[in-house]
Amino acid sequence: MGETFEAIVLGIIQGLTEFLPVSSSGHLELAKFFLNDDSVAEQSMLMTVVLHAATALSTIIVFREEVIRIIKGLFQFKWNDETIFSLKIIISMIPAAIVGLLFEDALETLFDKQITLVGFMLILTGLLLFLADRAKNTDKKVSYSNALLIGISQAIAILPGISRSGATISTSVLLGIDREAAAKFSFLMVVPLIFGKMAKDIISGEITYTSDILLPMGAGFIAAFVTGLLACTWMIKLVKSSKLSYFAYYCFAAAIVAILFGTGVLNLS
Repeated sequence: MGETFEAIVLGIIQGLTEFLPVSSSGHLELAKFFLNDDSVAEQSMLMTVVLHAATALSTIIVFREEVIRIIKGLFQFKWNDETIFSLKIIISMIPAAIVGLLFEDALETLFDKQITLVGFMLILTGLLLFLADRAKNTDKKVSYSNALLIGISQAIAILPGISRSGATISTSVLLGIDREAAAKFSFLMVVPLIFGKMAKDIISGEITYTSDILLPMGAGFIAAFVTGLLACTWMIKLVKSSKLSYFAYYCFAAAIVAILFGTGVLNLS
């Protein structure tokens, strides 16, 4: 039952922090540290993939009208708005896909309670949010070059502690893109990457499990899915009302805690 409780806690954290700009990966690493999760990196990555799948599904539910419209537009086999939007999503995926394929083994070692790194990356996230909150709002749409730059931000945000949503939304807003459009693009652009990562791991046999982890994984998935639905809807409203700096303060506070524990100034004993 202890593993199931921990999975639920991790699921709630993932569901909230995937959409709120405070770094889901960073908070999962902090949670694993404070919960004294001694899983090896590969096992931690399995839980991370499952929880990300849950939030990807919640994204599809929240943006179901947009997703349905895009699919219908694509099946018209015409050069329409839906085709153009899909192409921009594909462009935005390229940097993260390249980094993930070339540096997968190195990245896995970062998902093993490296909380000092998490702390410094949270500081970077906070600075980005401060800058974005002070940018002027416009009605500009995402261009092809914008999509590539936002994609680069997403690739950098693979590092635990850099918020993916925070980095991509901040980059979009700093490029002058409409805030609501920035949030929607940020949330939708990660969905293909998550499912692509899952498909790759399944085909390669990297995702393995035993019957005793099915209950914890299922509990974590449900927790992440439900909280993700709530957080995604809330985040769109926050971006539109320019309240990202509140999360910057939180990132700075969490960074201090992570660095103090990571460097041994404070300890759990």
